[in-house]
Amino acid sequence: MPWLHFWFYYQHHLIKLKKAGSRIQKGNQYSRFFLLMLASKLPQVGTSIFTVMSQLAQQHGAINLSQGFPDFNSPTELLDLVSYYLHQGFNQYAPMAGVVKLREQLSLKTQLLYGITPNPETEITITSGATEALYAALAAILHPHDEVIVLEPAYDSYVPAILLNGGKPVYVPLQVPGFTIDWDLVKAAITPRTRAILLNSPHNPSGAVLKPSDLTALAEIIRDTNILIVSDEVYEHMVFDGQPHQSLLTCPELASRSFVISSFGKTYHATGWKVAYCVAPPALTIEFRKVHQYLTFSTITPVQYALADFLTNQEHYQNLPAFYQAKRDLFCQLLQGSRFTLQPSAGTYFQLVSYENITPENDQAFARRLTTEVGVAAIPVSVFYHQQTDYGLLRICFAKNEETLRAAAQKLCQL
Repeated sequence: MPWLHFWFYYQHHLIKLKKAGSRIQKGNQYSRFFLLMLASKLPQVGTSIFTVMSQLAQQHGAINLSQGFPDFNSPTELLDLVSYYLHQGFNQYAPMAGVVKLREQLSLKTQLLYGITPNPETEITITSGATEALYAALAAILHPHDEVIVLEPAYDSYVPAILLNGGKPVYVPLQVPGFTIDWDLVKAAITPRTRAILLNSPHNPSGAVLKPSDLTALAEIIRDTNILIVSDEVYEHMVFDGQPHQSLLTCPELASRSFVISSFGKTYHATGWKVAYCVAPPALTIEFRKVHQYLTFSTITPVQYALADFLTNQEHYQNLPAFYQAKRDLFCQLLQGSRFTLQPSAGTYFQLVSYENITPENDQAFARRLTTEVGVAAIPVSVFYHQQTDYGLLRICFAKNEETLRAAAQKLCQL
């Protein structure tokens, strides 16, 4: 709540308390609350833009292409497995680190994809969503005044997690329009207090992906330092045009000092399950789990068993790039007749569009008007910058059924 709003809120209720007179005793918990001046640990943080835009879409009956979730269901076989384990009584606490069978399957999958075989007992941890994993990784390594390099635009959970753990975000902008990393800028941002670099590839919101040269540059920069890496790779199976995902796990030098985080929710169209995992070397995993056990302790048990079984089906995640590329290509094709301009996304299930040929409005104002007047909700990219840098871009989620994409494109082409 902004400070001014809190002050009026406080004054209003203080007057009500005074009118109550003798009914409110000096030690009453309510009077104590309103006499307490709460110092927020996140004074600049309010309701997330994703919640705001989704609510606005619902209020105005708009097609919601803002928040990143599919409007189609998970594979039927996986849903059947969840039901099976639910009804077989697998409903109590899972092991803190995750179901052993699931961690074993993840080790096999990692070896297949990236050529590294993490120890399922000491290097893989199941978490309640990637946001928890990101928080646990940062909490495990940060001490007061430690610095973390954040590449902007950045997903909105990164900086609050740094601040809540006493760290300081150091912002380095990605290079527009390709949202590439200028490694000279990263190197210049490093100080004796730099504790970590936070990476995200495929990148939300831009859809940009790392190249092999990026991993080489990163390894050279941090080689003679104690800098750690937190790598958000939740869209690892959404890299397009025949390009492989450049996971930090493919580079032993980087893997040895990295927390690599991925998400079952993104891979299996089940964002509401909030199940993810972190791969890290043993020394980092020990500290990671110390935090994890006091955040959520464990993650939903029947879903873990179901995922362990379904991971033997390699076809799903290996076909996912083509599945989402087809949706990307359809959406881009449908917008060819519009006044929006775009460069097809290289990864994720997000597409950036420029509206420079439509209006000079700032992106947040235009995103609201697009929702309320046109009937399509999108996310303004400026919200991913700490200074709300505005390039006149919107982020649109194309993880939707064909009918949804066609209906949205029809509205957008009318502008």
